[in-house]
Amino acid sequence: MCHSTDSRPPAPPVQGEVAAHELIALTAADGNRFLAYRAEPAEPNGRSVVILPDVRGLHPFYRDLAVRFAEAGFPTIAIDYFGRTAGRGDRGDDFDFMPHVNQLTPEGIRADARAAAEALSGGGPVFTVGFCMGGSQSWRLAAEGNGLSGGIGFYGALRFIEPPRSGPGAPLLLLRGGADAVSTPEEFEAYEAALDQVGTEHETHVYDGAPHSFFDRAYGEWAEACQDAWRRILSFTERHAQPR
Repeated sequence: MCHSTDSRPPAPPVQGEVAAHELIALTAADGNRFLAYRAEPAEPNGRSVVILPDVRGLHPFYRDLAVRFAEAGFPTIAIDYFGRTAGRGDRGDDFDFMPHVNQLTPEGIRADARAAAEALSGGGPVFTVGFCMGGSQSWRLAAEGNGLSGGIGFYGALRFIEPPRSGPGAPLLLLRGGADAVSTPEEFEAYEAALDQVGTEHETHVYDGAPHSFFDRAYGEWAEACQDAWRRILSFTERHAQPR
């Protein structure tokens, strides 16, 4: 898993007021009801975000991250993955998530992410932002198109997705830790070669020496990497802020 129980996301370099944030339930096109966390900025910037968490689903880290994106001006919804298999009940730190991860399907994640995108209030271009398993799913969804303007992923676990076989899709931003062993450099080389083959625009930044899950305010030594990642997200979403 990515973040410890008490981990919290770093603040964005641009911070505004948050108008509201709350736990909600959404319904996907296949009828699945699942938990999500919505955060609304007081002054929207015209872009919106769907957050795809790591293997634990809607961990407190990602609820806080939704608020952080709202501080930066993005109407944001972070989703849970496990409505189909674990329902919408409260889960403690001892939640056994892997049996539920093993039952996830690309179609189910796509349907849930689409439901979140449709529930966003901004009405403008939508970007996915994911972490570990969610990072690779963010890239997959955007590489497929899915009406997204781009897909951003932190230290994506490539074992959870297949390389793209058609395209071009929406642009991708790959943010990687140089010391991350979840996916190897060779796996990333092959993945980026597949993106090139189908014509999907992508950009990569590797933070030398940074571990998996470096995007965490508890890691003081990676504070500048976190701020740089935020700046790259803001720049990427501004440059690609057009509906698809």
